[in-house]
Amino acid sequence: MKTINILQNLAMSACVLVLFVLPAAALEKEDFDFLTTKHLYNVCSVAPDHGDYAAAAYACRGFIEGAVQYHDGISSAKHLKRLICYPGGTTLEEGRIAFIAWADSNMGNEVLMNELPVKGLVSALSDAYPCEK
Repeated sequence: MKTINILQNLAMSACVLVLFVLPAAALEKEDFDFLTTKHLYNVCSVAPDHGDYAAAAYACRGFIEGAVQYHDGISSAKHLKRLICYPGGTTLEEGRIAFIAWADSNMGNEVLMNELPVKGLVSALSDAYPCEK
């Protein structure tokens, strides 16, 4: 996540291997509207054998990459407090895995899962990569 190059060098084979161990989500077309954190989870946790896997994998990647780039850009340009402090070399796939783990552990919390997906993603990444106080 540190640079665009790190994100672009993510090996697709790593995604496939990791997704084999994740539960298959019931993906609906409205999940691609990204209205809630649950929608983002459904898209990001699609199994490789699902018919919409390729679209879901790229949609998930694009959402996470866009949110993190915005966070990094706005906190740097405006000298705002960072919410996510990932170490150098952290990959997009590691961020996706952190989001999936966070969502799995909060699946029973309707309030969190119905929030805007960017809020859920930032909550997940700030839990995984907290900033020093």
